[in-house]
Amino acid sequence: MTKAELVEEVAKAADLTKKDSEVIVDEVFKNIIQALNSGDKIELRGFGSFRVRKRDARRGRNPKTGEPVDIPAKTVPYFKPGKELKELINGKSLGDDPDDDIDDDDDLDDAPDSDANGAIVLS
Repeated sequence: MTKAELVEEVAKAADLTKKDSEVIVDEVFKNIIQALNSGDKIELRGFGSFRVRKRDARRGRNPKTGEPVDIPAKTVPYFKPGKELKELINGKSLGDDPDDDIDDDDDLDDAPDSDANGAIVLS
């Protein structure tokens, strides 16, 4: 799905003009980017969370020449899907098996309404 298709879907669902829904979509993206730039995490219950991760500097190789290359440290955005999204993607209806959560020890379902660490929580 492209941004234009998302704008069109929002316009249909909310009975808005495409221009109005484009403003909404742009504002949501802008706020996510601003929160990540300031080091906050964004939690969208039932969907997932956006966070930033620090990658350390490392030594890599140029795939063309094989020569070593220094790769600087950087911060990258990261999306972690929530349990409900994973279940919907895997064809399960919500609540089928409460013990299915194998690798996820900090579920968004268990997160408090307000985060003491300054996280932005959208319910």
